[in-house]
Amino acid sequence: MISKTAMITLCGRPNVGKSTLANTLAGEKIAIVSDKPQTTRRRITAVCHRGQTQFVFMDTPGFHKPRNRLGNYMVNVVRRSLADVDAVVLMVEPVAAIGPQERELLAGIRGAGVPAVLCINKIDTVEPAQLLEVIALYAGEHDFAAVIPVSARTGDGVEELLAELDKVAVESPPLFDEDTITDQPERQICAELIREKLLLHLDREVPHGTAVEVTRFSRRKDGVVELEAVIYCEKASHKGIIIGCQGAMLKKIGESARKDMEELLGDKVFLQTWVKVRENWRDSQSQLRNFGFTEE
Repeated sequence: MISKTAMITLCGRPNVGKSTLANTLAGEKIAIVSDKPQTTRRRITAVCHRGQTQFVFMDTPGFHKPRNRLGNYMVNVVRRSLADVDAVVLMVEPVAAIGPQERELLAGIRGAGVPAVLCINKIDTVEPAQLLEVIALYAGEHDFAAVIPVSARTGDGVEELLAELDKVAVESPPLFDEDTITDQPERQICAELIREKLLLHLDREVPHGTAVEVTRFSRRKDGVVELEAVIYCEKASHKGIIIGCQGAMLKKIGESARKDMEELLGDKVFLQTWVKVRENWRDSQSQLRNFGFTEE
């Protein structure tokens, strides 16, 4: 029986492993991951239950210097997510250096007056002795409630992180049903899975200029999910790259996304995709609004 809840924001620079940790906490893939920066564009909720506590984690976009209106939206999502929560988890890599992104996030945390836990990720990639210098460096910057080394990929340290965050949980009825792991609708996750494959299979600027809209999502009586999606890009030349020679790249993207969708939905998926051009949509307020990037 849930008797306590804790609202926790996960923040950090791009590619520190926030979405990987969110997936580990939720127990399923609810957030896409890639080795490219700015993969996460929206705030994603991951719900985790341990004992009598329901943890609600908010996975936020990587904090970066924005170059367009979409970037501004993403940075503002992070800033707003530092307030009105029970704690903030600042995720960093095991590197003894504090960059401007971390300093600005720490300033926001201090301004919000919320407890902060330093989560040093990717400990499976370094020797334990290397962590001591990282811990000492950050301890000189902020009075953290705790410092927890973890590997979001393997799950090492995650239970220790939850045990520490349980200290900030407050008496409350559950905010979500006990079988809920995210507040994202299935069609939104499916759109993100397509975008993940664009990030995986395409290089340079092309995948960053894409957006995906699921225009049809329905289940037939035989259980098959029929899904239609439009991939938007910013240039006609990018459209050709996404489609590929005789449609080979688009087919590759669609097939790999469909496999993940079938695992997510537990049903066979029939996926159709199209590619359209919307020039400079990342700097268009109206286009951003059409894609759901609106101020909360």
